[in-house]
Amino acid sequence: MRVALFATCLVDIFFPEVGESTVRLLRRLGCEVAYPPQGCCGQPAWNAGHREAAAAMAEGLIRSLGGYDYVVTPSGSCAAMIRHHYPELFAHRPDLAEEARALAARTYELSEFLVRVLGADLRALGARFPGTVVYHRSCHLTRELGVREEPLALLDQVEGVERRELERADLCCGFGGTVSVKLPAVAVAMADDKLADVRATGAEYLVGSDCSCLMHLAGRMQRTGGGPRVLHLAQLLEMATRPGAASPASGEAMGPRAAGSVPTAPGPGAAPVREGDGR
Repeated sequence: MRVALFATCLVDIFFPEVGESTVRLLRRLGCEVAYPPQGCCGQPAWNAGHREAAAAMAEGLIRSLGGYDYVVTPSGSCAAMIRHHYPELFAHRPDLAEEARALAARTYELSEFLVRVLGADLRALGARFPGTVVYHRSCHLTRELGVREEPLALLDQVEGVERRELERADLCCGFGGTVSVKLPAVAVAMADDKLADVRATGAEYLVGSDCSCLMHLAGRMQRTGGGPRVLHLAQLLEMATRPGAASPASGEAMGPRAAGSVPTAPGPGAAPVREGDGR
């Protein structure tokens, strides 16, 4: 099975470790993973009402991601953009309409792909990650893609994970696409509301499926007294299935980034992993 990783802008520029974890996890589950040239999916332009700019970005991605059995991305919002809005963007472009529909049909968010397509059995890989975890439901993943239980089902396959329930789990974190830029005071208030519920769980780890939400919440934690360590779902699952992995507290290789810290950008185009790495 040939799978193309669509890394997304935030992963490429700020969180390359999430891309690396995604590739390693998919390879452990038997996928042949490629990382073709790619850019933005066009979602920020689309959200801002710039349809032509969004279409220009989307066209490049359609041409780059053709020829693979599946396209997998560690982002519910970017997957939703491709699946639901690309066919609309190119409905009146005879040269691209069919390609847009085809790409939409084979594009999946990571947890959705692992459960619905692969039927992944993480127990067979000896998945283990000792710690208490609270999961944040991102809006696009939950509402646009209808992916609600898949991330939780994957976490429940990992020995040692104690999942804590989050009050008002369906509430937005406040990032909201352009909301955090256009209405920062609203976005901050929503993040603080969400973090009050997160902290109340007493969980050691805050896990989510979208880097945008995690970046927003981690940044707010940094300014308001800290909280649980922040991990993308791909990172936790990759660490849990890593051969010979130690406890997450035992060293840097297993140590998630401290709450609220923002990594230095490695620069656009950074390759997620070397070919052959991550087994």
